[in-house]
Order: sequence, then structure tokens, then C-alpha cells
Amino acid sequence: MTTKQRAYLKSLAMTMNPIYQIGKAGITPELTEGVAEALAKRELIKINVLKNCFDDPKELAQILSERTKSQVVQVIGRKIVLYKESEDKIITLPR
Repeated sequence: MTTKQRAYLKSLAMTMNPIYQIGKAGITPELTEGVAEALAKRELIKINVLKNCFDDPKELAQILSERTKSQVVQVIGRKIVLYKESEDKIITLPR
């Protein structure tokens, strides 16, 4: 992913609301499955890490990225943005 593409995805993610929250249970198989399904339908999702989760958001983003075969767009504070291109190509990335 180029920096131009990453910047474009960041701009799209700014207006999005988080659709998942990671709490004290951390990353569960159910959460991973739900995130994978959401990525297949939306391509770009935002996840909120709650204050009662003591894991590092950057590490959580990396783990989720590996398990869902997606890319980490950004981690700001306790917000994670993931992207995975689907076959439908909902989002057209700049070249």
C-alpha cells in the first residue's frame, strides 16, 4: 500500500464510527470472525479499544491484521483502522 493510498483510507476512516470494541477479554475467536466478515463486506473498518483492555492497541492491530489477512491503515490512541480489499472492490484506491 502506497502512502497516497494510506492517506486516502485515513481520510475515509475519519468520518466512520467504530463497529467493534475490544474489551477486557481481548481478541476472541468470535471477534476475529466478526472482523473478518465485516472486512469482507465493507473493506474498511474502525475498531475501538476500550479502557478496560490492558493490551497495547498497536499489538492488537497487528494480531487482528495477521488473523484476518488485512492491512493496518492506522492506530491512533485506542482506535484501529483495518483495510482488506474484497472481490467486489467497494473502495477504489488511488494509484
